[in-house]
Amino acid sequence: METETATRWLTDDEQRTWRTHLDVSRLLMHQLEKDLQPFGLTNNDYEILVNLSESPEQRMRMSDLAAATLQSKSRLSHQITRMESAGLVRRENCESDRRGLYAVLTEQGTTTMQRVAPHHVASVRKHFIDLMTPEALAELRESLSPVADHLRGRRGKS
Repeated sequence: METETATRWLTDDEQRTWRTHLDVSRLLMHQLEKDLQPFGLTNNDYEILVNLSESPEQRMRMSDLAAATLQSKSRLSHQITRMESAGLVRRENCESDRRGLYAVLTEQGTTTMQRVAPHHVASVRKHFIDLMTPEALAELRESLSPVADHLRGRRGKS
């Protein structure tokens, strides 16, 4: 016979904290997406451009980019196809692995990043950073780091 374990329901304080986190996460990502729309970009587009712009030779293996952006390879492939059509990225074959492909930031992608990044940073400041004290930001980072570390460690696991 299986033994039942009691569900550890959230306390009222834990529930309020959890729901505030969910609200902030959804509202902030919605606002950042809205602020990217005038540039014809989504949050996913911007995240890909950032990853590529910060990578050596401004390129990444598609599988590494999928992992970095938490997208399936299939979804990333569709995303890259759309971004290729916009001239932001291109695909290149991997010399060392015939099956592998690179996503590469184009000159137009670099120009787009240079144009959009100041607006994105201003949006992040306006809707997040500047609403908290430096001490509150440090506390938030310290509080969320163990959660991020835990979840990074679970990637690819059930």
